[in-house]
Amino acid sequence: MKLMEALRLARAPADAEPFPVFLACGFTPLHLASFLAAHLRRLHPRLAPVVSVGLYGDVPGSLIRIAEQQPAAAVVLLEWADLDPRLGRRSAAGVALADLPDVLAGVQERVELLLARLGAAAERVPTALCPPTLPLPAMSAAAGWQAHGFELRMQAELAGLLATAAEMPNVRVLASRRLDRVSPPGARLDPRSEFLSDFPYRLEHASALAEQLAALLAPPPPLKGLITDLDDTLWRGLLGEVGVAGVHWNLEGHSQVHALYQQMLRRLSEAGVLLAVASKNDGELVRVALTREDLVVSDARFFPVEAHWSPKSESVARILRAWNIGADAVAFVDDSPIELAEVGEAFPDLLCLRFPTDDEGAALDLMEQLQDRFGKPTVRSEDALRAVSLRADQEFRRASTPSPSDGGDGTDTFLARADAHVVLEFSTDPTDGRALELVNKTNQFNLNGRRYTEGAWRDELTKVGSFLLTVTYQDRFGPLGKIAVLTGRCDGAEVRVTSWVMSCRAFARRIEHRCVEALFQRFATEQLVLEYAATPRNGPLREFLTPYLGDVTASECVLRRDDFDRHCPPLFHHVEVR
Repeated sequence: MKLMEALRLARAPADAEPFPVFLACGFTPLHLASFLAAHLRRLHPRLAPVVSVGLYGDVPGSLIRIAEQQPAAAVVLLEWADLDPRLGRRSAAGVALADLPDVLAGVQERVELLLARLGAAAERVPTALCPPTLPLPAMSAAAGWQAHGFELRMQAELAGLLATAAEMPNVRVLASRRLDRVSPPGARLDPRSEFLSDFPYRLEHASALAEQLAALLAPPPPLKGLITDLDDTLWRGLLGEVGVAGVHWNLEGHSQVHALYQQMLRRLSEAGVLLAVASKNDGELVRVALTREDLVVSDARFFPVEAHWSPKSESVARILRAWNIGADAVAFVDDSPIELAEVGEAFPDLLCLRFPTDDEGAALDLMEQLQDRFGKPTVRSEDALRAVSLRADQEFRRASTPSPSDGGDGTDTFLARADAHVVLEFSTDPTDGRALELVNKTNQFNLNGRRYTEGAWRDELTKVGSFLLTVTYQDRFGPLGKIAVLTGRCDGAEVRVTSWVMSCRAFARRIEHRCVEALFQRFATEQLVLEYAATPRNGPLREFLTPYLGDVTASECVLRRDDFDRHCPPLFHHVEVR
């Protein structure tokens, strides 16, 4: 990004949501602040980033200010001089070789101080930590091609700082490996600018660094599902021509990239990403091939498997229905440009990516792109349940379909026998990452479509009278984990619900009714004010409210307890309130 473009993008419209960011660094940031604001706006056009700068030359002091000011987010950008001024190029302190142990001891003390203050700041503010992006100045007598013990110990101290910080709640550490790719280390330093104004970066590096920091501070929502082709994608070879034993993914067959792709799919599945297959192939051959013991990703991780000769767009449509998620949350990977075009025309919001079978470098780039699109900072217990609960949901829906002999009460009979357990937990703990994750990615059962940054979520829950209700569910078909979230405020007699989401995996179990009942009981109120807004996809929530409210159009819907008691269907959950 050029500086002029950054300055233009940084000017947010008047109706954008303020997003204060605190930038702590030891040097003069100059254009870095503009680039950071611009890249944040490019990622999230509704935000109005305002970057404030900490104390010059005093990162530990700036960390105290982060805790005091509590912005929406913070960036802590370290260079070597922040660990000891003698490591900076603007310092000529006459460091002798005999002084190196003293420098190392000073760095060790500074690392302890930084970690203590970083932990205190991150308790209140989501924080991105950036390790030094410029090289450690030569301090030893060794030639440049030789690693000296002092240099290696300095790197070890830095690595210890970063590893400890990465384990802190609310701290995310910038990956140097990615920055090295987009901003070559040898093209970062601007010595003249550093000596004249203490801004050490070339503009190209400042932009690349700000782009990575913006993604770290406010990442886009991760995708939820990946649909993959098989032939020349999951494996090398055409199954129908070479048979089950003929397809391969190994070094000997020059097809190792397919093994790496399988390995990536396994990791994604372990992190909760849904996997499915859409292949033009013989279904029985596919079934057998997917059970090969040498597959890196097992067949149990794919659901559904669509293997037949019909158009792939039809397969994708069935998969999306089975998953009950939108195309905009899914990627489709295939080696054929024709198949990608056919599916992409049917589903414009689907991310269609070509697997470059004959270009190993491009295949590795594809996997890096998938890592970015599906990446999440934390893998939660609910993530491991997702694929299992999806199969359980299919079983639940089949079993819950009333038969003609039920006499009209089949649904009640089925739910009464489902042995459903609901845990209702009231809290205002802003560190519940699963709650924020649900609010930011749920679409169909969503009160108003509001999304929150980590800082805005924390602000919402720390307001006077705020409450947070989370719902965990399981029945005889299996656990679903934490599947519903409600936030709001209680002000005297008024109970206002500001956000309400529920995972599509929990539909048809009457959990939404149990949520409303819980609020009435908890706050002993006669009515709830729901801050409703129609979105293109929240029809299921509107359908839920219609029996209670009639026409659901107002921005503030009032749900009265007597109306709820009159229309609420029978509820059969075993309930635990915490």
